[in-house]
Amino acid sequence: MFALTQPLWAQDQDSLEALYWQRIAESRSHFVQAEVDFMTGMIAHHAQALVMSALAPNNGAGPAVSVLAARIINAQKDEIQLMQTWLRDRDQPVPEVHAGGHMPGHAHHHMMPGMLPEEQLDELRNAHGAEFDRLFLTYMITHHHGAVVMVRDLFDQDGVGRDEEAFRLASAIHVDQITEIARMETMLED
Repeated sequence: MFALTQPLWAQDQDSLEALYWQRIAESRSHFVQAEVDFMTGMIAHHAQALVMSALAPNNGAGPAVSVLAARIINAQKDEIQLMQTWLRDRDQPVPEVHAGGHMPGHAHHHMMPGMLPEEQLDELRNAHGAEFDRLFLTYMITHHHGAVVMVRDLFDQDGVGRDEEAFRLASAIHVDQITEIARMETMLED
């Protein structure tokens, strides 16, 4: 007589789990170079936002800007980790970001939309109080607009969108940046 080593339901469960992991692996093979470039570039872009936001506590930022800077730090650190994981899961080079947004071996990528040149970063570093708040909001609005442009440029590329994780992450970044731009424009008017 034939003897089963596992109950039938357990065999089915094992088959379903194997199929699930196979589908995950397959979905991660449908990325294009434009998505890799976007993730790498957006990590650097977010790193500069971390540098800018980290200045708020020591530069006398007002309460509203301080809260905004803290939110930006939390959100963009999380997104950096998601983008690094996305790259790692696809065996792509993963840029490192250290405390405060420093990226060893990477000069600021001035060619990316919205990236501040060193002169503007220095101006922000040297500003205090209300002047810091005004410059922070002005420069961060420009910076966020750059991220929106990067997402739109990504979605204009052939083959983009077949990798569901990349699509969801880029879409979420787009929505977050537009929402924060509106918030910052209101703060700047006030």
